[in-house]
Amino acid sequence: MGMPADERLGLDIKRAEQALIAAKQAAIRPAGLTVPQYAALFALADNPGISGAALARACLVTPQAMTVVLKNLEERGFIERSPHPWHRNVLETRLTEAGRAALEAADERAVVVERTIAAEFSAEERKTLRDLLARCGEAITRAAQQL
Repeated sequence: MGMPADERLGLDIKRAEQALIAAKQAAIRPAGLTVPQYAALFALADNPGISGAALARACLVTPQAMTVVLKNLEERGFIERSPHPWHRNVLETRLTEAGRAALEAADERAVVVERTIAAEFSAEERKTLRDLLARCGEAITRAAQQL
């Protein structure tokens, strides 16, 4: 092996990510949403009219995955989509009242997870953690470009 297991950070990062996703899923389940659906509604709340492609980028998923999420949300009446006034090939996406209510119900519980994480760290530690995670992401991107 090229690197001892106890020196590898990838598994630690993955464990933290999986713990976060599991906690968020448990938090939002009573609102009837999945984590990708919650993420989409959350992003839409601040970006009404955003396209599906831009929403996929904001939620860190593929456009194909976002298409499935949006289809499900639209079928449930949580979003509405309409052609952009100038770009007829682009659909604008907006929350409905039902979507906003589902988001609020889910977020009320999801914020408990976020506050619990934040409470583990001082403001300075949170900033440091964000900086370290950003550096980690940049290093991963560099490594991927070298492959």
